[in-house]
Amino acid sequence: MMAKKYFQLADNVSIPGRWELGHPGDARGHEVDDPWMFREGHPVEVSQRFTVPIEEPGKALDFSLAGFSTPVVSASVANIFLEMAPKDVQLLPVDIHGPLDPYFILVATRLIRCIDDAASEEVLHWRPEDGRPEKVGQYRDVYGMRVDLAQVGNAQVFRTWGWSIALIVSEDIKQALERAKATGVKFTPV
Repeated sequence: MMAKKYFQLADNVSIPGRWELGHPGDARGHEVDDPWMFREGHPVEVSQRFTVPIEEPGKALDFSLAGFSTPVVSASVANIFLEMAPKDVQLLPVDIHGPLDPYFILVATRLIRCIDDAASEEVLHWRPEDGRPEKVGQYRDVYGMRVDLAQVGNAQVFRTWGWSIALIVSEDIKQALERAKATGVKFTPV
């Protein structure tokens, strides 16, 4: 049996003429109180509809990272995630001025402690001399990240514990997004 493969899903910022999205906001357009909630690896409690402004007009993409690395996806990409990873994601409708098509904030609802420090290119941890005692021992930076497949289980989509900026998807989801010709996606093997 072949080992499963995983990829960090990121925003392809090299697309010419593409839009740039701003910080997520509430229905009145004020920035949300906790913008990191969308990438903490657990469901978000919703009491309102969110908005995301277009900072730089341009071509709308199927996958973009708005402010605070918040994934925003088109309806077609949302459907792929719902179909292939219904227990691993939460999709929150979001209003973006301009596109008539629906868009969603993609929340990975699983947080897995799986970074393989030894196999990763370089892993830096916060140290006492860094002057941030609340962060000592936590990841400060991760380069060339590799995940320990034994820790991942059957997850299709997840955030990595300690370095939740990384949005990880299975090879199956990567291939489905490629078959759908989803715009804005960039994959890095982990």
